[in-house]
Amino acid sequence: MAPHKLYAGAKLRELRGRIGCTQKAFAEKLGVSLPYLNQMENNNRPVSTTVVLALAQEFGFDVTELQSGDEARLVGDMREALADPIFTSATPPLVDLRLAASNAPALARAFLELHTAYRQTHERLASLDEALGREDSRLSASPWEEVRDFFHYCDNYIDAVDRAAERFASNAKGDIDSAARSALAETGVRIVYADTGAIRHYDPETRVLTLAAKAAPATQRFQLLLQVALIQQEKLLDATLDLARFQSPQARSIAKVGLANYFAGATLMPYGEFLAAAQDTRHDLERLVDQFGVSLEQVAHRLSTLQRPGAKGIPFFFVRVDPAGTITKRHSATTLQFARFGGACPLWNVHGAFETPGRWLRQLAQTPDGVRYFCLARDVSKPGGAWGVPTRRYAIGLGCEVKHASKLVYADHMMTEDADAFEPIGISCRICERKACPHRSVPPLERQLRVDPNERGMLPYQLD
Repeated sequence: MAPHKLYAGAKLRELRGRIGCTQKAFAEKLGVSLPYLNQMENNNRPVSTTVVLALAQEFGFDVTELQSGDEARLVGDMREALADPIFTSATPPLVDLRLAASNAPALARAFLELHTAYRQTHERLASLDEALGREDSRLSASPWEEVRDFFHYCDNYIDAVDRAAERFASNAKGDIDSAARSALAETGVRIVYADTGAIRHYDPETRVLTLAAKAAPATQRFQLLLQVALIQQEKLLDATLDLARFQSPQARSIAKVGLANYFAGATLMPYGEFLAAAQDTRHDLERLVDQFGVSLEQVAHRLSTLQRPGAKGIPFFFVRVDPAGTITKRHSATTLQFARFGGACPLWNVHGAFETPGRWLRQLAQTPDGVRYFCLARDVSKPGGAWGVPTRRYAIGLGCEVKHASKLVYADHMMTEDADAFEPIGISCRICERKACPHRSVPPLERQLRVDPNERGMLPYQLD
């Protein structure tokens, strides 16, 4: 089999811009000619082994970043956007989408932003009666989706915040709860416990932090650390937000809370210590829950963030799904991408988790592109804490490419070498290429339909 050729023009241009090098100076440092570098930066030639070594030696560049998941994410997102019925002309071939994602990622992202704006405009007009007469009816990007995409394209790993959390945990010397209280006391914050209906409430004027008295100790500890991030790490959070350049104050505020949550989770599960524990336990989530005193969802989410350059963990995907099948939280450090709009593929085992409470579901799955995955799913319930308060139920999914399955205790005795053991799953029906899926809800955009009034199969149409 011929070796895989690595095309990474966008990454080379990004690195050169980051260090402020001209093409000529960059070529000299890499030991190649200027025309050769120009061809690599435009993906006309693959990155050679010599250049890969030079990147590591001259610039300390983590060469694994050359194969980041950005291109796959962009291609998946563009295919889903182009499945919108508004695009009536022929869908661009997959090879063109890959060229756009690799050669012009900024243009690809601009296209996605434009399509998202169109969808939001369409939805807003569909409920025009609500918008009429309102002063704030000006159309704008969804802050929630903007923040979601920010974390998505950062690989869900924020280096500066992650390292700050690791330093805080190291200085705590094993007593994070006391360290958090001391950090807040130093800034004049007083902590009280009461049943106010909120898990956490902070009054900036009186500098009183109120935590729910009936909340679990792990929840109280997490909220303490979140408040530490918002107060003690405010400059760091604001600097990170400045770089992100969000389009609205609402998006910036949502992202700030997201970064504070990130700090809290990364403090409770410091990168180096957590990575080592995950490897030692073969990624046994329940043992990690006990060791770090956190929730199952927090452990699963943290596993998906272990993408520090030079010290990466297994590339996991992580998703949270509500009982209606809507994806409420998603991240993928793998080539698997999730639908930006609508629910997840019904053939995926995460939906079955609601039917088997308290049990892990295991699945060997294969996507239409031929990539095989090992998938885990389990339901999670959060009681309301009192009579009459509804229990929140959702399912979490975690998985990786099957080549990493041997490093997971859950994959023991699974038939990972048997091609027939893998179930077909997709991303979105509109871009799924499978013809005979009994769970298909809408036809795929890239297939021609044939309707025979004299025949009815699993679907009311046939696909060419």
